[in-house]
Amino acid sequence: MSHTLARRLAVAGGAGLLAVALATPVPAQAQPPNQQRQQDFVNAAREFGVPLDVLLGVSYLESRWDYNAATPSTAAGYGPMHLTDLRAAGVVTSEFDQGGEDPRGDAARPAVHPKADGPAATPPSLQTVDEAAALLHTDAATLRRDPAQNIRGGAALLAEYQRRLGVRSTAANDWYGAVAAYSGSDDVTAARSFADEVFGTLATGETRTTDDGQAVTLAATPGLAPDRAQADRLGLRAEAPPATECPKSVACESVPAPYQELPGGDYGNHDIANRPQSQKIDTIVIHDTEGYWADALTLAQDPTYLAWHYTVRSQDGLIAQHVATKDVGWHAGNWYVNAKSIGVEHEGFAAQGTWYTEAMYRSSAKLVGYLAKRYGVPLDRAHIIGHDNVPGTTPATIAGMHWDPGPYWDWSHYFDLLGAPIKASGRPGSPMVTIAPSFATNKPAITGCDKIGSGNPCPVRGSEAVWLHTAPDASSPLLADVGLHGSSPSTVDVSDVGSRVATGQKYAVAGRQGGWTAIWYLGQKGWLPSSAVVPASGLVVTPRPGKATVPVYGRAFPEASAYPAGITPQALAPMPYTFAAGQKYTAGGIVGSEYYSATTFDVSQHVVVRGKTRYAEIQFGHRVEYVNLDDVLLLPAI
Repeated sequence: MSHTLARRLAVAGGAGLLAVALATPVPAQAQPPNQQRQQDFVNAAREFGVPLDVLLGVSYLESRWDYNAATPSTAAGYGPMHLTDLRAAGVVTSEFDQGGEDPRGDAARPAVHPKADGPAATPPSLQTVDEAAALLHTDAATLRRDPAQNIRGGAALLAEYQRRLGVRSTAANDWYGAVAAYSGSDDVTAARSFADEVFGTLATGETRTTDDGQAVTLAATPGLAPDRAQADRLGLRAEAPPATECPKSVACESVPAPYQELPGGDYGNHDIANRPQSQKIDTIVIHDTEGYWADALTLAQDPTYLAWHYTVRSQDGLIAQHVATKDVGWHAGNWYVNAKSIGVEHEGFAAQGTWYTEAMYRSSAKLVGYLAKRYGVPLDRAHIIGHDNVPGTTPATIAGMHWDPGPYWDWSHYFDLLGAPIKASGRPGSPMVTIAPSFATNKPAITGCDKIGSGNPCPVRGSEAVWLHTAPDASSPLLADVGLHGSSPSTVDVSDVGSRVATGQKYAVAGRQGGWTAIWYLGQKGWLPSSAVVPASGLVVTPRPGKATVPVYGRAFPEASAYPAGITPQALAPMPYTFAAGQKYTAGGIVGSEYYSATTFDVSQHVVVRGKTRYAEIQFGHRVEYVNLDDVLLLPAI
């Protein structure tokens, strides 16, 4: 909770420790090992007089009841109740200040470089762990590392918020204001959105096994009618201008990015367009900011830098829209992808091994589902992609491409929320597979969360990532990515996508042996445990007869003859990989060739160049690539 919110919630007589003794906690009793967390919720609810379903619902929307290996969330929250502790979580610089990638990715214009004098990291004003520690007469470290004490701390905060509101009731319907306050939002619309999600969860119920093996259940309570007017008494900001391109079910405000002419003929920080009339929107790119909300919004409003379409806040799922979806954001590092995509940034830290809140996942999924339906974007991993799946534009840019949202983004859960679960779609033994490990139990060795390339182990936790080996043996080397490492094997560094597959991606099978499956990947056979895949169906591409190899490209640009006079043809530079006869790769779709020429502030001079060449988007490695349709056969995977 922000200090501002604490002051606003305070009532006459102070906002210190609970004024009266509450119910005595139930003495600790032996519980089955996988039911202790459920009992911890029961005990804390009784001790602090909080309705059990409210306590469970708030925790679910924060962490889905997970422990997360005592690591902080992207909003510096710890434990099942997401008690925030910025001091312990630390401050991380923005994704956009990390160098390497030109976010525009258009060789026709000067690259956008990170700003040496960029804004200092502005952390969220969240430090709820201190107030919880004071209420429990304990220390912050205990609340970060002990799940039972963390739950007690969250329950104590809810009871304190309820006391400050002056409401005395044990009915869940009368705890709406306390739940809204728990969000930490400074905006009443966002606080309401958080509370609505909590009470929606109470109505439907939930049950799951947590990341540390705890079985927790929230029984459904249909027909709830919470007192939503309580949120008006929190004294929160209510003047934020709403964004118009968001679903009504989320809190979404307008924080516009400036389209502004700059000295020297330059301009920023996005391009005006007329999509989908001018160009089809066929991709939504999921990013994380590698920094805090305030920094992301500052950068998006800088006319000399860059902007994307939306940012989603971690603590409560608040969405800010910066660029109209008809316009082209500078976000993916590849101009072809930028021109045909919508970029959605999430407050988060792929490099730090931290986790994303349920509030963020739900809000983002509602936004992306809305956008996908509006523009006809398929709900699959060929069209809902991570920044880490965007290809480099030329061989020289491969190494600098960003790799967020990283191996801790739960694609399986995200697609569940989108209503398009990742599951088997083919017969047993199908020549195509979908990557589908269990996020909770898939805990690969990953290094470098403290510092890229350090070799130090990351916290052991669930992941969507699976590494590929050169043989059906876990001790064999990883594959080489010539664009990243030359002939050297890839690594398990958190940033290294050279031999890594992600949940939901589809690949053509190259062989099977024992409990292992081989897939075609960057011109090689990559082996992974068969338990990490499910059968899939779809189309594959393979070189046409007579072609020993075919080139792969990072962009689907037109042939040179398609460019009108005055517009320099964009070179199609083949990637340094081998797509050889006999290999197969899954097709994500057939696309026409396009180049959006937009190099001046004067929109009247912008031109969409279309060619006759058609391409197939393929899942070639961790990233997608494009192949000329004339070079390949398109076949069903049977």
